[in-house]
Amino acid sequence: MKPNNSSQHLYFKLGKLFVTGFIIITASLFFLYPQIFYCELIRLSDFRSDSGKIYFSQDVKPVHYKKIKSIIHRSEARVDSFFNGKKSNPTIIVCSNPQEYQKYCSSTEGAGCSLGTPWGHSFVILNTQGMNVDVISHEMSHTELLARLGWWTIATEIPQWFNEGIALMLDRRFVNNPDNIGRYFDYMDEWLYYTGGGQQILELRDMASIKGFFNASQKQVMLAYMSAGLEVSYWLILSEEDGLQRLIGEMKNGKSFQEAYALAEAKKRAYWFKKLPTNPLRFQDSKKISE
Repeated sequence: MKPNNSSQHLYFKLGKLFVTGFIIITASLFFLYPQIFYCELIRLSDFRSDSGKIYFSQDVKPVHYKKIKSIIHRSEARVDSFFNGKKSNPTIIVCSNPQEYQKYCSSTEGAGCSLGTPWGHSFVILNTQGMNVDVISHEMSHTELLARLGWWTIATEIPQWFNEGIALMLDRRFVNNPDNIGRYFDYMDEWLYYTGGGQQILELRDMASIKGFFNASQKQVMLAYMSAGLEVSYWLILSEEDGLQRLIGEMKNGKSFQEAYALAEAKKRAYWFKKLPTNPLRFQDSKKISE
């Protein structure tokens, strides 16, 4: 009897430690990332949903549901076209005021944001004030890249300038040009404006982290966006139509981002270098090619 009681006592202690550890970890995560918990528990909130996919604030009148759903469907179609098929299926939370938006997004800025979790769930949080196809497409681009590469790869491998640059290719608020080359020229114009004619350059390496990209003045953040748009629009020309799919495939096969990014453009890089104005963010690379 004694060995049996001893084993039971050990199991009880281990179980108690496990439960205690789980509670501590959960409480810590809630303290650090409360928005994720609020999003995960959206089904238990007073938000309304008729499908379990789109949740509307109580203050959004049902008469507006159809219009909002139409905007969301148009955004999904844009993502589907750009990625050659849509794989992500984020839960969409439509807020009606800044307080709700801050609760689920942990920010008061912008009309949309996206969240992803290590366990594979993703959310797009929208503010009805300012929400449109461009905003939603931008955020859905983030969740699409997350669905294809996974949370860990996005967190540890993908530089923020690439994540935001890809999102800008679906977001036409800043540059609205369907032609790849024309889009690169337009981003060059925007970049020249925000850098004062190329005098205040923000290097890609300085925009690799979320903090490096966003933790600055509004003008610097806009410069980060335009720099990301400039580099990614240039890369999409070099890598041509299937460049993004090849990069994703290479990374799934174990290549680092840097390796996959270079491989995607390697075939046509020299060809396009002779035909396009030099990308100022790659001045050192351009100098090496010319030599």
